[in-house]
Amino acid sequence: MQQTTTPAPALRDAMPPPRAVRDEEQVFLTMTVAAQGCAVPVLLVRDVLGPQAITRIPLAPGEVAGSLNLRGRIVTAVDLRLRLGLPPRDANILPMSVVVEQAGELYSLLVDEVGEVIPLPVEGFEPNPPTLDAFWRDISRGVQRQEQRLLIALDIDRVLAIG
Repeated sequence: MQQTTTPAPALRDAMPPPRAVRDEEQVFLTMTVAAQGCAVPVLLVRDVLGPQAITRIPLAPGEVAGSLNLRGRIVTAVDLRLRLGLPPRDANILPMSVVVEQAGELYSLLVDEVGEVIPLPVEGFEPNPPTLDAFWRDISRGVQRQEQRLLIALDIDRVLAIG
């Protein structure tokens, strides 16, 4: 039987409590797509990858960049710039991949930059502004104002509803 030990009272009292995410916070991975700040719930993220070799899929929708091999598993790569109706990225800029899981399948979201994992207070989310494009309003879970930008929380189910 394994024994667990607790630190001596003096040592235990000197240790700071672990940083826990409060109930009124959600944790997101931030990313940038064509200078627009976006975020996805970190619990949906399975991996973050640098530039990858992507194999084109014939007759796939334009926003499907192709597929990549992630440790023996085929992952569909979706170019978020094209999916979100933004201009294509320069050919000399290599995208990063944010691998998310939806309905048991893995998808690689091709983004320009990956930011950080941050807790965002629930009360800081605002409804989508009326000036936000209708397509963006449809795929957004809300917006969070940050110091110098507006961060759009993406609804992954809606983003990946390609058709």
